[in-house]
Amino acid sequence: MREAAPADRTTQAAAAARPSLGERRKEALRLDIAREAVRLFVSQGVTSTTGDQIAEAVGVSTRTLWRHFPTKESCVRPLLTAGLDAATDQLRHWPPETGLLDFLIRSCRHGTLPSADPAVLDLIRMTPTEPALRAVWLQAHDDALPVLTEVLARRSGGSTDDLRVKVHAATVNGALRAAAEDFAVRFADEAQASEEDLAACMHAALRAASEGLPY
Repeated sequence: MREAAPADRTTQAAAAARPSLGERRKEALRLDIAREAVRLFVSQGVTSTTGDQIAEAVGVSTRTLWRHFPTKESCVRPLLTAGLDAATDQLRHWPPETGLLDFLIRSCRHGTLPSADPAVLDLIRMTPTEPALRAVWLQAHDDALPVLTEVLARRSGGSTDDLRVKVHAATVNGALRAAAEDFAVRFADEAQASEEDLAACMHAALRAASEGLPY
């Protein structure tokens, strides 16, 4: 049997890595559910919103809704993880000659990272006063931490068990979360904040993280 050429192997690897049609449809449905959940949470409050209402707004059965999410608050998770997933994916392509701060800011300004989503900003603004939503937001960042740790360990030549690497990953994770929360609050009254505004918040947070403790 003829061995596949390098180009063929690259194409096959890319196809294998690409989500299947069924997976893409599942993810699209989960995002639809998340957006309708946020819309209802904003318009009538989290407490007053039921799983039945979210399912009806999306056009699926309540049974289907609970098959994808264990609670009504967890329905928002796909919106919260989208930006984190994009950021961690970008870090896998971090050039050796570029510093982390410059790389993330440039990615944001060049549109490589997702632009500010109004639904996500509405959601983040609710997390301080809605404990269940706050738990989902913090869990999303907690789940991203091992990915950040692995990326930084590979970049430094260290181990994911190295305390120094763990602290650096936690610092970047916390800076990204703080930047998102600050951005959501500061631009609450603006219908369309720009990528430059988001980049400025990220820059300030990551700069503070890179400076270390002031005492």
